[in-house]
Amino acid sequence: MDESTKNLVPRFFNKTALTYDKIVNQTTFGKDNYWKKEILKKIPQCKSILDLACGTGILTEKISEKLPDAKIVGVDITESYLDIAKKRFALKQNISLVKQDAEKLDLDEKFDCITSSYIPKYCDPEIIVDVCMKHLKTGGKIILHDFTYPENIAVRILWNLYFVMLNIMGYFIPNWKEVFVELPKLIKTSKWHEEFEKIMKNHGLKIELQQMTWGCSAILTASNIV
Repeated sequence: MDESTKNLVPRFFNKTALTYDKIVNQTTFGKDNYWKKEILKKIPQCKSILDLACGTGILTEKISEKLPDAKIVGVDITESYLDIAKKRFALKQNISLVKQDAEKLDLDEKFDCITSSYIPKYCDPEIIVDVCMKHLKTGGKIILHDFTYPENIAVRILWNLYFVMLNIMGYFIPNWKEVFVELPKLIKTSKWHEEFEKIMKNHGLKIELQQMTWGCSAILTASNIV
């Protein structure tokens, strides 16, 4: 990931924590919830899960509902998002939250499953895969989800028109204006699933790609075969 892409993280997220849950649900027309349910389907019955870029804890909470007895560690770099997650999980003793850069993560422990929603497009795939392998148990699974730029021409036209509308909406939601302007540019240029898939295969992982919502989103699953 080049420095300009890395700089988008604080610019996107430092002022959006309080409205994130509402905005992500509304701007995806509820598809964010559907995508996360698809992620949940791929999570095996296990005892420990690492959720990278957990943000306010939307996916983390769903994981805890599916696996109430599992040890869950959520990691995020943005303190304001973690503050919301801490309130969300105040009564959950099996969930711990860590403020760290995912690319520099070193928890000195391994997990049965590693999940992340919306991190791949921001990160260097070589670094993130190395971090995941360092924290993944033998026989474990990595599940990555993010936006993708649709290949179908008709869908692309609608996709582009929708982001024009979001750009206009940004004038009424100032904290989100830059996100609505820069996010489509990032999604269009990102080939995250292709890059991650290639690197994961080099690590001997078994890969499965699920494209969703007319090619606007994808889940990449990698299994550490015993």
